Amino acid sequence: MIELRSLWLRVVWTLSLLLVAADCQSTYPAEVTALQVIGESFIDWDNSLSNWNRGDPCASNWTGVLCFNMTLDDSYLHVRELQLLNLNLSGTLSPSLGQLSYMRILDVMWNQITGSIPKEIGKLTNLRLLLLNGNQLTGSLPEEIGYLPNLERIQIDENYISGEIPKSFANLNMTQHFLMNNNSLSGQIPPELSRLPSLVHLLLDNNNLSGYLPPQLSELLSLRILQLDNNHFDGTIPPSYGNMLQLLKLSLRNCTLQGPIPDLSRIPNLAYIDLSNNKLNGSIPYMNLSDGITTIDLSRNQLTGTIPPSFSGLPNLQRLSLFNNSLNGSVPSGIWQNRTFNSTEQLTLDMQNNNISGISGSLNLPANVILRFANLCSQYISCYSCVYHHQDLLHLYLNIFSLQGNPACLNTSASMLIYCQSPIALVNHLQSIPSNSTDKCPPQSCPPPNFEYAPGSPTRCFCAAPLLIGYRLKSPGFSEFPTYFYSFEVYLTSGLKIKHFQLDLTYEWQKGPRLRMLLKIFPVYTGNGSNIFNRSEVFRIRSLFTQWAIPDSDIFGPYELLNFTLLDPYKDFIPTSASSSSGISKGSVAGIVIGAIVAAVLLSALVSLYILRLLRKKYHAVPNRRHVSRASLKIEGVKSFGYEELKRATNNFDAGCEVGQGGYGKVYKGIFSNGTVVAIKRAEEGSLQGEKEFLTEIELLSRLHHRNLVSLLGFCDEEGEQMLVYEFMYNGTLRDNLSVTEKHKEALTFAMRIRIALGSAKGILYLHSEANPPIFHRDIKATNILLDSQLIAKVADFGLSRLAPVADMEGVVPGHVSTVVKGTPGYLDPEYLLTHKLTNKSDVYSLGVVFLELLTGMHPITHGKNIVREVNNAYRSGMIFSLIDAKMGSYPSKCVEKFVTLALKCCQEDTDERPSVAEVVWELETIWHIMPESDSRTNDSMNIESGKNVSSAQSSSSTTKNPYGPCEADISGSDLVSGVVPIITSR
Repeated sequence: MIELRSLWLRVVWTLSLLLVAADCQSTYPAEVTALQVIGESFIDWDNSLSNWNRGDPCASNWTGVLCFNMTLDDSYLHVRELQLLNLNLSGTLSPSLGQLSYMRILDVMWNQITGSIPKEIGKLTNLRLLLLNGNQLTGSLPEEIGYLPNLERIQIDENYISGEIPKSFANLNMTQHFLMNNNSLSGQIPPELSRLPSLVHLLLDNNNLSGYLPPQLSELLSLRILQLDNNHFDGTIPPSYGNMLQLLKLSLRNCTLQGPIPDLSRIPNLAYIDLSNNKLNGSIPYMNLSDGITTIDLSRNQLTGTIPPSFSGLPNLQRLSLFNNSLNGSVPSGIWQNRTFNSTEQLTLDMQNNNISGISGSLNLPANVILRFANLCSQYISCYSCVYHHQDLLHLYLNIFSLQGNPACLNTSASMLIYCQSPIALVNHLQSIPSNSTDKCPPQSCPPPNFEYAPGSPTRCFCAAPLLIGYRLKSPGFSEFPTYFYSFEVYLTSGLKIKHFQLDLTYEWQKGPRLRMLLKIFPVYTGNGSNIFNRSEVFRIRSLFTQWAIPDSDIFGPYELLNFTLLDPYKDFIPTSASSSSGISKGSVAGIVIGAIVAAVLLSALVSLYILRLLRKKYHAVPNRRHVSRASLKIEGVKSFGYEELKRATNNFDAGCEVGQGGYGKVYKGIFSNGTVVAIKRAEEGSLQGEKEFLTEIELLSRLHHRNLVSLLGFCDEEGEQMLVYEFMYNGTLRDNLSVTEKHKEALTFAMRIRIALGSAKGILYLHSEANPPIFHRDIKATNILLDSQLIAKVADFGLSRLAPVADMEGVVPGHVSTVVKGTPGYLDPEYLLTHKLTNKSDVYSLGVVFLELLTGMHPITHGKNIVREVNNAYRSGMIFSLIDAKMGSYPSKCVEKFVTLALKCCQEDTDERPSVAEVVWELETIWHIMPESDSRTNDSMNIESGKNVSSAQSSSSTTKNPYGPCEADISGSDLVSGVVPIITSR
């Protein structure tokens, strides 16, 4: 049947090409071949590229392929853009990309592409935008990219790129944006980069760069942002950096820099300075800073002397952080006096742990000034006790005055006591507020799906379907967004050429700091009954984002597109190629189509008869062999492995290849002849996993594709065997990693555990809300959460899963599925156990138990004691920290408390009291964002050596055996993926 399908596709392909040739211009043949090879190099989990085997690429509008007519002598269409943003693609980038010689935009952002960047991209002399960020690319940067004469933007951030920055990149005279942060780049920043005449943004933060900071970078006459945080430089900050006259933002946080702070007075538009967490010494120089300065962060250094008076009178200052230094003297009141604060402005003065003796001048402060002088890591306390003690605090914004830990607090006068209370951290870095669009309209029910009641004009609200766009400012020039909220709306709507009332946005601060937004863009009310955008307007708006056609803004910095989501009613809208029309009449085209269909039907019938005869002969030739099973008849897109192939891969199921065992049978590590490493779950006769569970897991996993779900590669159902073939998970189960005893394994830190919890929750969220139809897992537990070589969590074992209920005849969706109770003791939802009603909150309960395991290291049931009850009792008695897993090492107590609280919410007996999985994901991301930088980033950037951290266990409900057997001998270094643990993001 596979041969029949392949032959039939070739027939359709040939006929489609004949049709296209008769109807319109066609794509240049060499580019057609290149696209075919490129498509084969991808693994298309969601079938997003399913139309890449039909018709001509340009004329048939292949997904993401945009073309144009170059009006050349060849009269062909040529590929102008390859737009494959956020399509859940894996696989590799094919060297055949180099054959798309007219391509201007290569965009594969936010996928799961692995392998290296092919050097053949250096042949794309027309390329303007190289957008590869948000993948899993490894290897070094090809020096050939440095010879692309028209490249304007190179964006490779959030990958695992290593090696040095090629000196050839100094030839990129047109490049304005170097965005290479969050990789593993090493070595010296090439001084030759100072020759780049157009460079505006240089973001190399969160790498492993070393050596000295090149003084020559001051020769970059157009540079606006220099962001090099979290690297390992030697020496000092070059004084010449004070000559970067166009600079808006200088961020050198945590770079092991020493020496004095250079004078930055000559930079007229400087808005953001972050030199924190270094070893800078000496006094802070007197600097006549720009009136536009918003942020000065010199904290965690070795600075002495007094706070310079030049920090006074800065009208747009939002944050002055000088904590953890050795500064003395008093705080000049001129910093906040004579300023007029509107309702959106806030000033934070953070001077804890210095030698501050007091405040010079008046103690009366403006309403929205926050003074924080003490330890921000201490416990949050109620704010209201402060408010009623001092009349200056009864204002629009709450103000905290704390000099705790400074000599000023030795003064016991009544006027100073109020400033020496315990500190309260009020700065919220996870703001999420709506703009002034949808809140103008009263709540009203709109028809599902995806319609909202929103303004279609300044005076009218109506039900409309918005476009949903994930958007992020990569390096904004401010610390507090509310002051710039309206300006941003004006900037974006002007760039998109839409009305102000059409935009609605929410936002949150993320690590970096970066500002992530969800944009909703609504159509304008026309009065003709239309409440959606037409196709051309969707394409126009999308193109403005994907082509980076929205003008840059200095204060908002570079932006990135995270996703452009087309839900119903836009789901079938795809970018169309620009192609010229042909001169063939409609009647001629109709004749061609009818003739082609008749020919295709006849040819298909003949081919089918021929293939069936071949299959019948094959059937009689091998009478004792089981043939294609019920599973393979029902499931398409899943590879059917032969018994002999899996037998060879496991050395005849040698005991040395066994990595786990459960009630269904054993799990083996297999290595195919091409070096691919897999896990093979082999059911034994009489196992607990029956035919139904076997088929269920195949059917579900064949259509479930997510970063946090284990991938099913195929199955075997012959020779009386039932085997499932998965991607191999080098670090085994979560339970294995919580029960660390072997010397070759390392205990999980708190940051790792939060990352695992978040990954697991995102996998379940996908099952509950994005799978179609949704799925209840029904057996979430620590042995069904697997960890790959980078400790990314993947939920496994779908043998007990059930489809969520669907709407009945009246459109009502039941809240549960009535089913026989199945699962694992200790993880079972008490209500499900009693009522047999399975809901999405049943999975939430099980996930909460896993969270408690992550916190305590305990098993769900130990010597008759239930983990939920034990943690609840300790929590109520204030002894929760006595149960925290000692192997975790140090941890931020506040974050642990929040995690415990979330876990216990998940384990509430009343299902209505439990959060949804979406709420769980949000809470975990909040915990991740508030973690101290030293905890979160240190563990994020930790290199994991596969040889030292491999647990080879690949089973659910498994007992781990010695992984070092005959299967280990054939593994090459390329099979063990070693790299950097990625920062968890929301993508």
